Amino acid sequence: MTETAVRTDMLRESILAQPDLILEDPDVMRALVQANERTLGSNVVDLRGIAMERLEARLDRLEDTHRSVIAAAYENLAGTNQIHRAILRLLEPVDFHEFVADLCGEVAEILRVDAAILVLEGTANGADMALRRLDGMLLVRAPGFIDAYLTGGRDLPRRKVTLRQIRAADTTLYGEEADWIRSEACLRLDLGAGRLPGLLCLAAEDPHLFSPAQGTDLLTFFTGALERAIRRWLA
Repeated sequence: MTETAVRTDMLRESILAQPDLILEDPDVMRALVQANERTLGSNVVDLRGIAMERLEARLDRLEDTHRSVIAAAYENLAGTNQIHRAILRLLEPVDFHEFVADLCGEVAEILRVDAAILVLEGTANGADMALRRLDGMLLVRAPGFIDAYLTGGRDLPRRKVTLRQIRAADTTLYGEEADWIRSEACLRLDLGAGRLPGLLCLAAEDPHLFSPAQGTDLLTFFTGALERAIRRWLA
């Protein structure tokens, strides 16, 4: 018996002993189907082969969808953990100065943004020394500034969270950092009955970090926690 015949017999015995290995290998099955089609000739249409190709294509699409769903789930879990860590950090400060410093410092780092500015509406003359010491982190602007900043003077609905990409950031808000800011998340803060609104701007150099097409559920939850924390200090 020749060496080729011996190898053929060994291969045949292996296939007969473990046929599942062949059936579970898509590359081997595809090669077998193609070999079968060649033996049929060009004038014969193998409907079974066509059906298999369509099933393989459908399986590939399902696997791609499955991978996408898993990736989205992991990303959502990571985002949830990130927001939870940021909120826990908001609960630690023992005075308002430290609270704002943490919000625009460590909390911003947790959220992986490049700049954070807290804006409160009021009169400049009414700002006390505690607010003046927070220059660069907390800004006091005239009533109506926040809605004008969020809408650009257009008739748009008020949103709790506004995500957008920007070409030229507001220098009155970001100062020198405005030159490299390309996207921002604007969190409109309801500070309670009888109080003017507030605004937290989270800015990034990455133009794709924030965009209108993204979901806002996690940032909306963070905004609710931030509102309650600020109300406590204002009270």
